[in-house]
Amino acid sequence: MAGPQCCSNPPILNPSSGEGHVEKVGGLDSYVSGSPNTKLAVILISEVFGYEAPILRKIADKVAAAGFFVVVPDFLHGDPFVYDNPNRPLPVWLKDHEPYKAFEEAKQVIEALKSKDVSAIGAAGFCWGAKVVVELSKIDLLQASVLLHPSFVSLDDIRVRYDAEDEAAVKVAEEAHQNLLEWFCKHLQY
Repeated sequence: MAGPQCCSNPPILNPSSGEGHVEKVGGLDSYVSGSPNTKLAVILISEVFGYEAPILRKIADKVAAAGFFVVVPDFLHGDPFVYDNPNRPLPVWLKDHEPYKAFEEAKQVIEALKSKDVSAIGAAGFCWGAKVVVELSKIDLLQASVLLHPSFVSLDDIRVRYDAEDEAAVKVAEEAHQNLLEWFCKHLQY
């Protein structure tokens, strides 16, 4: 992460958002969307705000609509970063949420998917989650990887959590989501 700009625009978390539902996958509460009968799965790994972010769930639903079974695990164990908590600034929070821990837990999620006869698995990591995807990619557990929400950017550069009322921002975000979807469609096949 580049600095405070990355976390100063937190989403409003909503545990009931999305078209999918929450179930255990690999021992973790996970938002799931799409047909569990497909042989293609995508794991979305959240940024520090966790798996209840409505835009993340909306992306999961879009990917699922393209024919993938999508899993968004709660690697933060119900403890997302709270920007305005002065008693637990980001460096302190990160000590309890090292990406390496999520990397180990992600292996269990992948094994759970494989046990359901999923033949190809991709993952997309957002900000904090990108490090988890990088580590998974190093050991060949994934057939496709996508990293989103880069570090070392200014506040204007990270308006990834776009204003749904801003038509220009929505158009750019939908283009990025479409790129993500096209990447998975190209690289995750039976």
